[in-house]
Amino acid sequence: MSGIKVIIEGSGKHCHVTREALDTLYGKGFELEAKKWLSQPGQFATPHKLTVTGPKGKTEISIVGPCRKANQVELSFTDARALGFNPPVRESGDLAGSPGCTLTGPAGEVTIDEGVIIAKRHIHLTPEDAEKFGLRDKQLVQVRVDGERALIFDEVVARVSPDYATFMHVDYDEINAAALFGAEITGEILV
Repeated sequence: MSGIKVIIEGSGKHCHVTREALDTLYGKGFELEAKKWLSQPGQFATPHKLTVTGPKGKTEISIVGPCRKANQVELSFTDARALGFNPPVRESGDLAGSPGCTLTGPAGEVTIDEGVIIAKRHIHLTPEDAEKFGLRDKQLVQVRVDGERALIFDEVVARVSPDYATFMHVDYDEINAAALFGAEITGEILV
């Protein structure tokens, strides 16, 4: 299969927090504000920051809203190593056995036992696009990008849901490795 193009977006270090954690970190009843709406329906970048403390250091990280069922910190390998973590590469929400950390906000601190991951490369797909492209949920594909540092992303998981919009997500280590800079970056899905 060839000729199927998908828009690729870079995902910087960020975290998702539970309602309970947000109450501790920012104060009871605090509500996340949308600074920028993201490509996935209902998801938004916020101006709110937390400090993540790892075995070797600290860094400031943005919160992505809305609140979720579990606290999750998503880092690139570069960020993780600087903080002293060796997290697994996982799909969002697959947190069992991952390292924990301390999150600090303006009103308090939360220590999580697990939740630090490197997000697995993935393509969010609507059911309509998945059917059109001949892809199924959890299928692994390759995505080829052209350019000065052309490469093929392997082990990209297709994630199909009516709650999604069709976009591929990789972290900034991967964006930089392939020199994927510009307004709209696309890749070709290879099956």
